[in-house]
Amino acid sequence: MGFVETAVHQSAYDFQRFVSGRPFTVEVSVDHDDCESYPKEDSSERYNLTVSAGHASLNAETVWGAIRGLETFSQLVYQDDFGSYFVNKTEIEDFPRFQFRGILLDTSRHFLPVQAILKTLDAMAYSKFNVFHWHIVDDPSFPYQSSTFPDLSSKGAFRPVTHIYTQSDVRRVISHARLRGIRVLPEFDSPSHTQSWGKGQSDLLTPCYKGGAPSGTFGPVNPALSSTFQFMARLFKEVSSVFPDSYIHLGGDEVDFSCWKSNPDVRAFMQKMGFGTDFTKLEAFYIESIVNITSALNRTSIVWQDVFDNHERVLRNRRSW
Repeated sequence: MGFVETAVHQSAYDFQRFVSGRPFTVEVSVDHDDCESYPKEDSSERYNLTVSAGHASLNAETVWGAIRGLETFSQLVYQDDFGSYFVNKTEIEDFPRFQFRGILLDTSRHFLPVQAILKTLDAMAYSKFNVFHWHIVDDPSFPYQSSTFPDLSSKGAFRPVTHIYTQSDVRRVISHARLRGIRVLPEFDSPSHTQSWGKGQSDLLTPCYKGGAPSGTFGPVNPALSSTFQFMARLFKEVSSVFPDSYIHLGGDEVDFSCWKSNPDVRAFMQKMGFGTDFTKLEAFYIESIVNITSALNRTSIVWQDVFDNHERVLRNRRSW
């Protein structure tokens, strides 16, 4: 899917049968040696595949292109009703039409065992998808087990023992994805979608007020406290060391201003910052601060389209979805 394939003409009888005792060889050559690296946004996935009598030749610029070519070859092989295996003789020049071909899994609203994620990565490889967007945490639960802030999962996960992703689990997913030419793009969405975060990190979320008194409920992350950004800097430093991809998704969507509006400390902070009563400016301040944190960690930020629509100035040299 997403690849452009050009093959020479072949007849219905132009095929090669695999015969017992006669080896069929597949020769793979790669122009650039990058087997120990991770796939990147600009990694070449182009390959050329030629299948002839008793032999197939696959050439690619990178190992990631070789992976795509081997997948194509495996899908050219078929078995007839009598158990014999065949492969069509062909010449293929193939490259991706779309550089980004991704699937998103939300493991906060619906926890998925690691094995289910690995099977999803296998299915992605069959169809030549190359980006696993891991929406790993959200309002309902915080299954990512942070070594810096262990209470986030011990108090924010559905079940702190069985419904979490340990550091070993995350490394396993990343390794499984890499061997299939798939990038793992993590998303830690804020300032909204963070109710589970507040269970394990006090003073992170904004206390909501009703009738001039705290209501006992909480809203988005509190952008009026310096401790908020100290926490985020430490969390994203860890995340950037765990996830090797140069991109990180910061969310930024669906921010409800009602709790911020009700909180006298937030309103006082806005006056101090010269924001008046424009809460979109407060949101922009928060997003820009988080983007600066991740930029300092040499990561390129991705946000949802909401942020780009409202705060285009913040999104210079960023990606929006």
